[in-house]
Amino acid sequence: MNKKLYLPLIIFLALVAAFLVQLQRNAQGDDPKALESALVGKPVPAKTLQDLLAADKSYDESLFKQGKPLLLNVWATWCPTCYAEHQYLNQLAKQGVPIIGLDYKDSSAKAIKWLNDLGNPYQVVLKDEKGSFALDLGVYGAPETFIVDGNGVIHYRYAGDVNEKVWQETLLPIYQKLGGGKE
Repeated sequence: MNKKLYLPLIIFLALVAAFLVQLQRNAQGDDPKALESALVGKPVPAKTLQDLLAADKSYDESLFKQGKPLLLNVWATWCPTCYAEHQYLNQLAKQGVPIIGLDYKDSSAKAIKWLNDLGNPYQVVLKDEKGSFALDLGVYGAPETFIVDGNGVIHYRYAGDVNEKVWQETLLPIYQKLGGGKE
């Protein structure tokens, strides 16, 4: 009998085995959507960035050393998911959660209009028109949010929109563990 006839069956069984292994890992708590970051446990990369709203101002990594935890939110006007999360970020800011925005690969004029129209939840908005700082952070796309401790060290990276569920179940416990308020 021709052995080539068994090849599709072998490939099919190998795929089934791979899927079963991944399903088992997911059942044990492995999150396939979690993006590991090489920067977790390391300081925010050193780079001088210009303020989006005040062209004569620039900031270095000391901006992230505020003595208390903060969120670094990567966003852009071309990102529909960023639009979806923006209202919730405004709520967090009103509750006293410090958020620094990084406007990623975007037009400054569009970003300023966006903030004027939708509200500005950010303490500072940094310009990253070419995406070089985001690349240093390991950003895949917008939105992404990092939790940074009071010494400027990254503790967590979240890819996707920040909403009530994500904040309560994922980000808030880490934020509070680092000394953030009881928002």
